[in-house]
Amino acid sequence: MSRYMNSHTSLMIRAADIVISVGAGLVALPFVVLAGLLVRLESPGPALFRQPRVGLNERPFVCLKLRTMSVDTPSLGTHEVSAVAVTRIGRWLRRIKVDELPQLWNVLAGEMSLVGPRPCLPTQIELIEERRQRGVFRVRPGVTGSAQLKGIDMSTPAALAREDAVWAAAPNLVDYVRWLWLTGLGRGTGDRIRVG
Repeated sequence: MSRYMNSHTSLMIRAADIVISVGAGLVALPFVVLAGLLVRLESPGPALFRQPRVGLNERPFVCLKLRTMSVDTPSLGTHEVSAVAVTRIGRWLRRIKVDELPQLWNVLAGEMSLVGPRPCLPTQIELIEERRQRGVFRVRPGVTGSAQLKGIDMSTPAALAREDAVWAAAPNLVDYVRWLWLTGLGRGTGDRIRVG
């Protein structure tokens, strides 16, 4: 019965991901295009930022974002990057979370969910191991989740993995809707950026 409930809940969450992503994507498209133009006007390089991440069952995928940093920024976790790498437009996009909107494509492709653990880089070995031990990779990574709403980021791998494991153990529609709602209201934070 428990396995049936988990499977049923997973299907409902996936259906909600598709419906919400299509609707939100259509509404967001003009804003993404405008933000992409602003990114290109301020600094050289592509508007879209593509980065390999670790997904469901540890399968790699390419995560999409609007570029918020200069093109020569090393491919590191956000908390490992200097604040000077973030562009002026990038700071604004990160503050209002528009930079994450291209991930709606990752959601539609089945690589991510709207709610789940934030996908990490393949080089974040400590976080990967912490998540592996707690079964976090059995769910799709998400655009938002409880860790972001509580201000826990990848600079504290063990704490992040413990929080992520709560969702991985029991994904449910109540938290799914609640966390999306709170994110839509502007709650939560992204990964902090190193100062200096």
